[in-house]
Amino acid sequence: MKDLLRILIAPLVWLATFSAIYGLLGLICGHGIGGTVLGLSLPRVLLITAYALAILLQVALLAVLYHPRLASRSGFVRFVSRITGWVGLVATGYALFPATVSSVCL
Repeated sequence: MKDLLRILIAPLVWLATFSAIYGLLGLICGHGIGGTVLGLSLPRVLLITAYALAILLQVALLAVLYHPRLASRSGFVRFVSRITGWVGLVATGYALFPATVSSVCL
């Protein structure tokens, strides 16, 4: 069971962060959240912060997957979990980037 979790954790974290950031975007647009922080709009600061946290979470998860004490004994599971870790990191960077840099609400 732990091996299955090692393989699926990065895509599941990507799914959760994807849902959370686009949900945050919906809340920002639906409730008309505005204001400024340090010269930047509050919605942009919230989205960039959420994006940075999602990237950091995936990087930390990838570091855990490469840690020798926490790695699986099976070479196959180690290889696949690390590959899915990289896929989760790239998917997080690629899929969430438009939400943070495009116009917040249309």
